[in-house]
Parts: sequence; structure tokens; C-alpha cells
Amino acid sequence: MNAMVQTETYSEVWQNCLDRLRSSITEEEFAKWFKPIWPIGFDGANLRLRVPNESFVASIEKRYLRFLRPIISELYGADTQLHYAVPRRASQNAVAADSSAMPQFAAPTDTANIKNPFVIPGLRRIMFDPQLNANYTFDNHIEGECNRLARSAGMAVAVTPGNNAFNPLYIYGDSGLGKTHIVQAIGHEVRQRHPELQVLYVSMNKFQAQFQTAYKNGEITDFIHFYQMVDVLIIDDIQELTGKTGTQNAFFNIFNHLQLAGKQLILTSDKPPVELKDIEQRLLTRFKWGLSAYLSVPDYETKLKIIRAKAQRLGASIPEDVVVYLAENISANVREIEGALSSLIANASFLGRKITITLAKDILKVYVKLTQREITIEHIVKVVCDYYNIELDTFNSSKRTRDVAQARQVAMYLAKQHTKAPLTVIGSSIGGRNHATVLHSCKAVTDMMDTDKQFKMQIEEIERLVTGKN
Repeated sequence: MNAMVQTETYSEVWQNCLDRLRSSITEEEFAKWFKPIWPIGFDGANLRLRVPNESFVASIEKRYLRFLRPIISELYGADTQLHYAVPRRASQNAVAADSSAMPQFAAPTDTANIKNPFVIPGLRRIMFDPQLNANYTFDNHIEGECNRLARSAGMAVAVTPGNNAFNPLYIYGDSGLGKTHIVQAIGHEVRQRHPELQVLYVSMNKFQAQFQTAYKNGEITDFIHFYQMVDVLIIDDIQELTGKTGTQNAFFNIFNHLQLAGKQLILTSDKPPVELKDIEQRLLTRFKWGLSAYLSVPDYETKLKIIRAKAQRLGASIPEDVVVYLAENISANVREIEGALSSLIANASFLGRKITITLAKDILKVYVKLTQREITIEHIVKVVCDYYNIELDTFNSSKRTRDVAQARQVAMYLAKQHTKAPLTVIGSSIGGRNHATVLHSCKAVTDMMDTDKQFKMQIEEIERLVTGKN
């Protein structure tokens, strides 16, 4: 037996092994694949590790064994063999798993067919296609300030789906900011960590179409039963429920069943729950039970990462000055940034030209507005404070003097006019107010502009400073 193992317990040596491994992989990889592993035995030649499921075995053998093997050889002995213990489903004891073992699934079932599986004799559980895009994973998702809360919450959900404080996880923001990428990445992560769970991604439009088909065929009960089988249900564009009373009733029954059964719901929308219209209050209340995470337009640093990552995926070499130029000038969402970059690379290839700032200006003016910088709430607040000669600390304080209160109202009005931020985000960014206060402030400013010409001229002057237009 290795001398180090003789003087320490095998679990202490395993901890030492993990400490060394940490320097070779990212913190996210370490937390995902190695924190859940626990050593259960070492007899001098065989190290046995308990892993949560078979996907850990496949991932360790395929991705991380080249890092892990030299460390184990040094600490446990050169001839040490790895064995994995995988808990069986239900209450059976853990058994040793072959390192090549992978979870076996039944043939995928077409999710457009919503026949009730409970009526099929002898069939207690089926596996169906989760409808996930293989390209939407956390591995190729770019993290930044604009999406950090949603991504972190998504990872937490994937670790313990249904058993966390984020149920439902409600992710909202404008189109093209990456909502679908994050929620599908959560789905992939759940399938890796918990291959026994049923995961399903569906857009609300598709859900509505299925509901209409079921209604026409008299199969509403079967429709509801099908969705009640799902362990992790991901619904994209939940705002499409607006005005659809029948679909809302069906979804309410599904939502309640899944919640009570400890299943996980993940929803996306272009608005926070409080700003959704023509959706039953009992549903809106439930949407607020978990966590609402806002996705904003990518900041400068995140845009740099997106451009570099996209260029790498396309196999293109982009000069750093062009990367910086694009990040500084493209004021757009993730989808448009990636689309513009793809257009630049394709045009450079077709024209046989090098990618330069000159070519970028020439090509991208067709696809995006390059000179218009993003207007943020922070920028508006700074301009308003400078105009009214109010200190930022005073503006953000609880002080309610007439000049400070009016400056806040003007900032809220301009933020609503010149940003795409939801009212809840505007309110929380300006004095910690709610969306009702923002609406009141906007109305107050509009009314004053209608009755006070001097005040209207002030607002127009501040707007010119905000937008940079003369």
C-alpha cells in the first residue's frame, strides 16, 4: 500500500486528490462532477467511489481521467484501479458499475402524440424526446453580468430539480437575450445529473396547439395526464397564454399537480409576472412563488466574450481591434451580435478579404446600427443628476424634497422611453420603487409637459443629452 495511504485514511487522501485536481479544471466543472463523489473503500489496489448516477462514470472516464489518473497513481499507488458504485433506482443497494455503463432509455416517443400513457396495459412509465437542442448547453453559454443570476439559479435547479427555492424558475427579458439557451441548458444538465428524470421543453405556442387538438378530439384528460408525467417541465414564452382561457385552465391543473408532486417548472417570458396581461390571477400568483431572473442586454465585457467565442466556433481568426470595435459599436442582443459576426466572416470569405475594421464598417452597416450606443438606466440617472446638479448619493437616498423627487420621476420617464427594461427593473434601479410608482411618475411627467412649456423644453434638452443627439 502506498505510504501516504498508510499514514492517512483513504478519504483524507481523496480530499488531497481533489485539492490537486482543482487546479486542472474550472470551479464550475469541479462543483458539477467531483463535489458529489464520495470514496467508500480502498483495499490497497482498488479505490471505490460512490457516484450519483451513470453519467458521472461516463464523464469522468471521457473528460477527466487524464487529470485524475496521475494524481491517483501518486497518492494511492501506480497500480490502483478505479471502481464506481452507482445507487440503483428505488431502494436497492449500490452496486459496482462498469465504467462504460450508460443509462438505458426506451425509444423516444413523439411528444406531439399526447395519448394518455396510463391506459396502455402493463406500461407504467415511458421515456420521450425532451425536445432539447444539442447546441444549447452551459458549456457553450457565455456568462456575464447580464445573465449571471439566471445562470446561477439554473445550475442550482439542475442539481436538485423540484427541491429548491426556485420553483418555478421564471426567466424574463427581451427577445434574443438567451432565455431559450439557458432553460435548455438546464434541461441538458438535469439529464446528465438525473438521467432517470423526465425532462420536456415546449414553447407555449406548441402547448396551445396540442391543447386545441386535444380539445377537438375530446382528449383533454389525456393531454393533462401526459404533462403531469413530466419531472422537469420547461415552457418557453409563457406570455403567449394571454387571453387563452381554456389553455390557462389546463395549465393551472398541470402546474398545481407538478408543484404538489415536487416536480420542477421553468418558465420564460418577455415580461415579469406583474406586467403580464389577461392571464388569470391565480396563475400570476404562482409564477411569483419561485425566483424571477431578468436577462438584460449584454454589457461590454460580455459582448467581447460572445464575439470571441462565436469566432472560435466558426473557426475564424478575428483581430483584437476588430473585436473591440464590434463590442463598442454594436448595440444589440446576443442573437443579433452573433448574426452580424457570422455575416462579417462569411462576406470576408466570399470576397477574399482580410477581416479589418474597414471591412466591418462596410459589411455590418447593412445588418446592424453601428453608431447608436446602448442607453442604460445608469446613463440616464447620471445625465439627470448632472442636469439638476444633484449628487448621486442624494438621488439614491430616501430624501423626498421636491427637486430630488422630480429628478427621480424624470429619470423613470426617460428610462421607460429609451430602454427596454421592464417597469419593475426601472423602479428597483431608481430608488427601489415598484412598477406602479414608475407608471405614476411617467404620467406625472407627461402631464407636466402638456401644461408647462418650460418643463417640456427641459425634458427635451435632457433627452438630447441622453441620446447624444444635437
